[in-house]
Amino acid sequence: MLSPAVDNLVTQLTRLPGVGTRTAQRLAFHLLQRSTEEALALATAIEDVKERVRFCRDCGNLTEEERCAICRDERRDHSLICVVEQPADLISLERTHEYRGLYHVLGGALSPLDGVEPEHLRIDELFKRVERNGVQEVVLATNPNMTGEATAAYLADRLRGRARVTRLASGLPVGGDLEYADEVTLGRALTGRRDMEP
Repeated sequence: MLSPAVDNLVTQLTRLPGVGTRTAQRLAFHLLQRSTEEALALATAIEDVKERVRFCRDCGNLTEEERCAICRDERRDHSLICVVEQPADLISLERTHEYRGLYHVLGGALSPLDGVEPEHLRIDELFKRVERNGVQEVVLATNPNMTGEATAAYLADRLRGRARVTRLASGLPVGGDLEYADEVTLGRALTGRRDMEP
């Protein structure tokens, strides 16, 4: 029904995460309706990012340099490392403007059922950084799901005795209602409760 070129574009777009066939078709039709310059600008941006962007040699963040801007920033606390699964998680934490240490991007989470073992992630690099750089605290900021929790438990066990290991607090979102919270979230909120500051 579609021309082979459009069909190929739809197929390539469905390889993107969260993009099904219908969304891919809408995107393909949108690109066809745009000017040639606009469509080619997207193609050029994709080509450019694939040629120029790499992973930071220290933390695994995305960068165009050998080391990312965060790792090069001498004003940051180099004795503190926050471990995240993906660069997108790092970006979310940076948006808070609350954290001033360094990061370590694992590149995923442990998931033996999916074939993701410790050697597939940047776990050894983390241990080397902790030993080599005199890191005092490692903040585990993996996702609060099954694979993220398993990864955090594994890392905490292996880091014990090398540095202080902490985990991001979890619980109720601001503006949420108790009646809509699930049992696990409520349980974590109770466990992580703290004193009210005056």
